[in-house]
Amino acid sequence: MTNLIGIQTVWLKWALRIFSIGLLPTLTAYPAFGAERIKFNYGLLEESVPISSLETYAKTGKIDNELSGYSQYIDKKQLTQLRKVLLTPIPLNEVEVSQFLYTPIGERLLQRLGKVIQTESRLSGFYAIRAALILSAADQKDFTLLNVLRKFPASAISINLNQSLQIVNALQDLVNQTQSAVALINQQSQQKASNTSTLNTVTVLDLKKPGSFRFLKETIILNDISRLRKFPADIYLPVIQTPRPIIVISHGLGSDRTSFAYLAEHLASYGFVVAVPEHPGSDSKQLQALLAGTADRVTNPRELIDRPLDIKYLLDELTRLSKSNSTFQGRLNLDQVGVLGQSFGGYTALALAGAKINFKQLKADCPALSDTLNVSLLLQCLAINLPNTEYNLSDTRIKAAIAINPVDSSIFGQASLSQIKIPVMIISGSSDTVAPALLEQIQPFTWLTTPNKYLILINGGTHFSTIAESPNASIPVPTEAIGPSPALARRYVKDLSVPFFENYVAQQPSYLPYLSKDYVNKISQQPLPLSLIKSLTSEELQKAF
Repeated sequence: MTNLIGIQTVWLKWALRIFSIGLLPTLTAYPAFGAERIKFNYGLLEESVPISSLETYAKTGKIDNELSGYSQYIDKKQLTQLRKVLLTPIPLNEVEVSQFLYTPIGERLLQRLGKVIQTESRLSGFYAIRAALILSAADQKDFTLLNVLRKFPASAISINLNQSLQIVNALQDLVNQTQSAVALINQQSQQKASNTSTLNTVTVLDLKKPGSFRFLKETIILNDISRLRKFPADIYLPVIQTPRPIIVISHGLGSDRTSFAYLAEHLASYGFVVAVPEHPGSDSKQLQALLAGTADRVTNPRELIDRPLDIKYLLDELTRLSKSNSTFQGRLNLDQVGVLGQSFGGYTALALAGAKINFKQLKADCPALSDTLNVSLLLQCLAINLPNTEYNLSDTRIKAAIAINPVDSSIFGQASLSQIKIPVMIISGSSDTVAPALLEQIQPFTWLTTPNKYLILINGGTHFSTIAESPNASIPVPTEAIGPSPALARRYVKDLSVPFFENYVAQQPSYLPYLSKDYVNKISQQPLPLSLIKSLTSEELQKAF
């Protein structure tokens, strides 16, 4: 039963908390009664437990006779977790939940859940699960997993243990392999370099502290008529009348240009011009439109093309402003440009760096989407709906790229990532459940062939660790999804982005010692220990498994 609750919780969090969106349906087709029992079946064998027993335990901590037979197989800690899972409120309403569950991504998740959680006649639970979630969400004072069980529109919920065990085993395999890969990276990061580090021969700067440049913030509105695309961008300008290198920051799905304002300000204090565009169609306004019922999808597949084109258009506009606008004239160096992005923005950064959409890889991976544990493929596989043609998304003006929690395994794959020629830094969180570290960052790192590549691993970091909460957020990210000490994770991003861009964009080689194991080990702190490696092969990774 712990496996059952765990599976339900994982998918519920993926569907409702990670994406945190939903679509208004009609509820009249569903009867307003709920399940009385949960039946566990494995072939011809079947056992059951009353939902009332779960409810009694959740609310009082008492285990009745019906539940006692199962409780002996669950340790005390797991039982405590079970109570918490059953009673933890879900901060969404029926509009937000249904909005998501009627999108293509939501329906994909329901299809997967429906194989495990079935009706009493052992048919797919697709429609029953959706009805239970929406009906439970309508009771805003009691939207919990326990209430979802109560609202299931059948007299019993049938759990297919064979399917459950397949998912659990696949998940355990992924966890085990990820732990092995993380251990390998941590071990290599602790090894001393064969040559003496130059870090000890220089005055070590505290790069998490602001630099010496004052700066101003200007907001410009860009209007790309050719794409009917109008969007704002914040420009952070150092107060100096000489051309300065430019860094562009691309936010993630459902976020906006404020989510990395802390980093934009930090880089500007070191003399970089920082440009932060907002991508319409995959920003916080898109999620707000979805919740309001004026949009019918998480994002349009076209966003996979438009996001890199937004950056290219922004650089074109900055080129024009540097010649015609007194505020920008003589202050922008368009020959020294770097890009940084997180999640969907990480994809954007790698596309601009030279990775092309890999339709062959997508065709191989996306048919098995209903069986994947990699949530990020739901976003990557949207590209299947794009015309299969050659898209010109790279930009030769960009000299280096940082990708934080990028999604790239299928939309680029080895064939495309190996084509990147510029320096790349990938930042990964070992506890990322949205873009899993092994599948989306560690293994893709082995595919990079550029001689200057860095893999930064934040042990215990999640998909949301480095993102500052936006004042425009539709729904706050739950604390448990953010993980421990996000301030430390953001400090790491400051500590490492400055020397990376100083060295590879601003051409200041004195910062190279800060891109070393010695420096990373020096700034590493609990509860998010930090590791850095500059090389890793597929063979080494397989050997670790």
